Amino acid sequence: MTRYGTLRTWALMLKLVGVFAVIFAIIGSIIWAFEADGVWQTLGVIFIGAPISIFLATAAIALGQALTAIADIGDALAP
Repeated sequence: MTRYGTLRTWALMLKLVGVFAVIFAIIGSIIWAFEADGVWQTLGVIFIGAPISIFLATAAIALGQALTAIADIGDALAP
């Protein structure tokens, strides 16, 4: 039995929120590319805007993985 069940629950919730954030960022980037005026703006959205927005959307996943790692370390060091 682990002492870090609550931490693992929050980590799972953050990972789930992060997955949905990435999905919504991809959908939003596609809509943004269709709404852009002109070829250069569309290329700017595809090659600059979309990768940045998707990268920022992964912050919750990274935080969830960090919480999972903390819980794993705590379980390994617990008496």
